[in-house]
Amino acid sequence: MFIKNLEDRPRFVALDRTEICELLHPDREDEVLFLGYSLAHARLGPGEASRPHRLKTSSEVYFILEGRGRMTIEGESAKVGPGMAIYIPPGSMQHIENRGDGPLAFLCIVRPSWKKEDEVLD
Repeated sequence: MFIKNLEDRPRFVALDRTEICELLHPDREDEVLFLGYSLAHARLGPGEASRPHRLKTSSEVYFILEGRGRMTIEGESAKVGPGMAIYIPPGSMQHIENRGDGPLAFLCIVRPSWKKEDEVLD
């Protein structure tokens, strides 16, 4: 059985300025996982936004856990909130903004798994 606790995992600020906690990644040396995707928990504080970026070859799904925001993909924007899933096709320029008074928290599912060299800033 393989279980990871969000509170026990390290957090870092990603290239796009979101605070990330990588939960599951098949390429981690300390884990043997047969996954075709990676899973991370992301947070933005009130008034914060990710930098416009894209993943060249991977698709991504954001699943909003808490907070309110605005998601923009290829210039098209929509309000987002808890319980919403957002599909981001490979190569799509995207960013997300926290428009609420509290944290905006969401899961990021990336397939194939996230790789630093696949991410490009605008």
